[in-house]
Amino acid sequence: MSNANTAVHGGHHPVDPNVPLEYHEEENSLRITGFWLFLGQDMILFSSLFATYIVMHGRVAGGPTSQQLFDVTGFTIETIALLFSSFTCGLATYEMRRGHRNAVIGWILVTMALGLVFLGFEVSEFIHDVGIGATLQRSGFLSAFYILVGTHGSHVTVGLLWVTLLVIQLLRRGITPVTARKVFLWSIYWHFLDAVWIFIFTVVYLTGKVI
Repeated sequence: MSNANTAVHGGHHPVDPNVPLEYHEEENSLRITGFWLFLGQDMILFSSLFATYIVMHGRVAGGPTSQQLFDVTGFTIETIALLFSSFTCGLATYEMRRGHRNAVIGWILVTMALGLVFLGFEVSEFIHDVGIGATLQRSGFLSAFYILVGTHGSHVTVGLLWVTLLVIQLLRRGITPVTARKVFLWSIYWHFLDAVWIFIFTVVYLTGKVI
């Protein structure tokens, strides 16, 4: 990799251009495999939360219903922001494999900004709902809603904190097999959250405005 932004891979085996940088060390491959297993467990968690929400959706106990609470404009903006953040995350991975450190950081910062927009609208939604009495304890529906959407939001928050540390490492060390692996793992995590949100958008928000 000849780009001036790329760190010299001192101490590592010669780079094979046919193998992605994040797979250049056996330890990296094992860590990536382990991370896929972690996501499998996380998928089970979200599946359980979705199942609970579907069962509890109609149990409003005389409180606000999904049709009354859900704001189309708000959850549409959230969805657009997160979908675009998945695209910019992919661009960061692409530039990482080309060895362009500054471009990687640039696209990561754009992804972070979109992630913050998403969280901002989600927090605003929660504050508004609580303000009108739609609290976690009000009904089974609201408990299931807050826990499902809030769990996803907490995952997004972790992703933003994680990538903040990655930006610092990229600035200090450049693109190495280790930092490349970390960026790759974060990108998998971020795309996973985007996929989960698509299900939330469909099962919770779109369905909730109809049923």
